[in-house]
Formats: sequence, C-alpha cells, structure tokens
Amino acid sequence: MTARRISRWFFYLLLLPVVIGLFGWQGWRWWSWASAPVGAVAAGVEGSAQPVEPIQPVQIEIASGSTAGEIGETLENAGLIRSSRAWDVWTRWQTLQQQEGTYQAGVYEISPAESLTEISEKLRRGDVMQLSFTIPEGWTLAQMAEYFEERDFFTADEFLQAVDTVPRDRYPWLPDDIPMLEGFLFPDTYSIAGDITPEAIVDQMLLQFEQVALPLYQDSQSPSRYSLLEWVTLSSIVEKEAVVDEERPTIAAVFARRLEMGMPLGADPTVEYGLGIRQTVEQPLTYAQVAQPSPYNTYINPGLTPTPIAAPGYASLQESIDPGETEYLYFMARYDGTHIFSRTLAEHEAAKAAVDADLSARDRPSTAGAAN
Repeated sequence: MTARRISRWFFYLLLLPVVIGLFGWQGWRWWSWASAPVGAVAAGVEGSAQPVEPIQPVQIEIASGSTAGEIGETLENAGLIRSSRAWDVWTRWQTLQQQEGTYQAGVYEISPAESLTEISEKLRRGDVMQLSFTIPEGWTLAQMAEYFEERDFFTADEFLQAVDTVPRDRYPWLPDDIPMLEGFLFPDTYSIAGDITPEAIVDQMLLQFEQVALPLYQDSQSPSRYSLLEWVTLSSIVEKEAVVDEERPTIAAVFARRLEMGMPLGADPTVEYGLGIRQTVEQPLTYAQVAQPSPYNTYINPGLTPTPIAAPGYASLQESIDPGETEYLYFMARYDGTHIFSRTLAEHEAAKAAVDADLSARDRPSTAGAAN
C-alpha cells in the first residue's frame, strides 16, 4: 500500500466519527459513494471498485479567482466528481487541517479515475497541462481569431480586441503608425500553460517576433532600404504570393523592382485582404473587384499597403530584407501554386492568355487579377 493510500485511509478514519455523528451511518455511506472516483463502479468504499472501461481524461479550466465552491461545481459539471457537496466537505476539512497552498488557476487534464484527494492535490500543485497551438505562415489576424475560437481558447472577438491594442510600452520597437498587430505576431508552434488569455498569447507571439524576426532586420546590411513596417508589409505580400519555396526569391525581387520603379505591385492578395474575401480557382477575382477602390488595392495604388496583410514567416522576411536583382517584371499564377514569370508586358499578356485558355478548357472562369 502506497504512502498516499495510507494517508487517504488515515483521513477517512479521522473523518468517520465526524460524518457519522453529523449524518449517521447513511451519511457515511453517502460520503463513501460521493468521494469515490467517478470512473469506478459505484459500490463500496473508494479503492474497492474496478474501472468498468478505459477512462478518458477530461480537460477543464479553473478561472483565476474561483472559489472552492465554484471549482466543485466545475468538476461536477465536467463529470469528474460525484458531488460538489462532497468537494465542499473535503475542502473545509483541508482548511481545518491547515493544508498549505490554494487552488491554482489554469487548464488541467483530469481523469475520472482520480479521487477527490488526487484532484485536490493536483489543483494545489498547479499541475496545469501544456497546450500547444500552431499558426501557419500567411495567416491573418481574422484567421487566427477563428482558429482560437474553434480550439475553445477564447472567442474570436476577444482575440481581435486584444490585437487592436499595440503594446509599445512592452515592445517599443513596434512601429508608431500601426493601428493593429497584423504581421507582427510571428507564425510558429507554441506551448502555453496557466491562464489562456488573448493577451498572454499575443505577448508570446510578439516576443517570438522580437527574438527571431527583429534581429534579421537589425543585422541586415541594408536595413535603411525599408522601414520596419515597410519590410514586414512587403514580406507579408511575398508570403501570400509565394506558394512554392523556390519562387520566393524571384517574387520578392519582382516586387522590389516594381517599388523602385514606382510601378503598382498588382498583387491579388492585397485586393482580397481589402475586400475581406478569398479567391479560388472556381471563383477568381472579378474585374469589378480589382477595380474597386481600397487602400489595399495595389492594382490602383502604387507602393505598399498601409499595413501588412498577413503574418510572414522567416523565409519571406529573409528574402524581402534585401531582395536580389531580377530580369522579370511580371508573374502570372497558374492556380497550381506556381507562376509564369515574364520580362515584358507582351510576354505577360501571352502568359495570361495561356492560363485563361487552360481554365476555359476546364470550364472555369477566366482570370481578372492574378496578373502581377
């Protein structure tokens, strides 16, 4: 018999006269049932029953500031204890025993096979589980918000409210003229424990940008070519355009050349971002959409968009910090992830015609944008 089991039985021996005195023998039988693990057959005293089937752990969140009674209700509603009243008796007894420590907030993974004692000890120790989340390169804040809501971290609106606040007091390197954090939450895989809040996740992603991306800009041989905001904005457009890694340097170079010439970038993803839509092969951008005025329409407006349009990954940031030379000035999406690069407008129009012909042969709409 383990020390923990001996301690548990010693507790029951001490509690037995109290329960019988207060509630009689039926009260003791109730306590035996109520304090036994939910994952055991409801018969006899805890430890005498056998699990009836494989038991799956349950994830619960204990909010900061929760009372013992509120925690008991959370555990009972999650099917982890039989009675919140039994939990209340247990916590009161621990208080009388001057048990050190308090229940700690966080996300826990608890098995229905665990007893009141084991659950209580876990919450006192703060054995919170490590949750992981992955943000892919090229995601927008809106996509992140939807993802976190689907994972039941918090609502999309809560996340969007958090990213509308630019915490320059903690991250003074953030540009002065950004209205939100689009582009500055570094895409990566993260682990987080404790209170899962939008602010905690935003801080974690900003810190990752500070540690991974910012040195790339600061250590560049020519950081003066672009401001921090311009660099991240260009990188985000490159990220959205470059599907094939081998094409990323060329796409970055084409955009850099166009910027130097004062020529509109003509990037479809900027139009999509401004309109809040996403084109597909079946539903490409229409001519009306490409012609619709927007600060993010790089077919109409020369230069970069007012803000980044997505979260650029390290590769796009690296290629955009100092793009190389290129003979190309245009590229045309094939809708399979690759592009046709052209030197002249005539070559580009021919490439567009070839793509349209291929789409027509497959009974799909012809392109309107996609002609950079």
